[in-house]
Amino acid sequence: MDFQDFINNLTEEDLRRINEAFRQQKNKRPVYTYSKIKDKDLRHLFNLERKLETGIFEPWFDSERSLTTEEMDFLTRLLTMEADWVKIYQEEDLKIHFIAPILNRVNFKMLDHQVRDFYEEPLSYQTDSFILKGEIDFMVAEGLEYAKKPYFFIQEFKRSEEYYNPRPQLLAELISAVELNQDESIKGAYIIGAIWNFVILEKLGKDKYQYFVSSNFDSTKIDDLIGIYKNLQALREEIALLTKPQ
Repeated sequence: MDFQDFINNLTEEDLRRINEAFRQQKNKRPVYTYSKIKDKDLRHLFNLERKLETGIFEPWFDSERSLTTEEMDFLTRLLTMEADWVKIYQEEDLKIHFIAPILNRVNFKMLDHQVRDFYEEPLSYQTDSFILKGEIDFMVAEGLEYAKKPYFFIQEFKRSEEYYNPRPQLLAELISAVELNQDESIKGAYIIGAIWNFVILEKLGKDKYQYFVSSNFDSTKIDDLIGIYKNLQALREEIALLTKPQ
């Protein structure tokens, strides 16, 4: 069949389907998933710069809140049971045995504020040039039945040589949230075994961001674990103020 015969045999429905397929092909955008995104992908998509100053964390970390005897007992017992295991746990083991008890104790579920924690929650951000999507390890957000406005993310390591680094994964989530919220900054944390790092990301302009990474918190050391716990509690109080019922 030559081209003219092909044209002559086309129906109106054939033309509609061809036009739709052509439109989709022309508008096809690359898709990046949070769990697999790498530093080179972020550099390709965004003007993103790490700042080495750590003073930005002082208002967050310098909480004068004292832990109660009950809270200290909880952290001490948790460390006694889990310190030797934290560095060798697989991802899900670490979540269930060590991270989840801490997050549950902090308790981000604030029903009066319409805020709670979400696990394995889908998130998607798209522009004319690309799509970022995937499931989030942990997120605190407005919304009870489903997440509406994210305020904080935690990204945990993956035991894979290719996708071991959770930092670019967290940054992609933070950028998505800043854009979806139309905010100027957002906080998060990433975890590799025993080590926690807190992150602040700031938007500077269109597709332009800077971020700050805290010093390491070694969760197998009681003073660092107390610091982690207090930082999460301070974040909870900040979110409570932002979502205070009118």
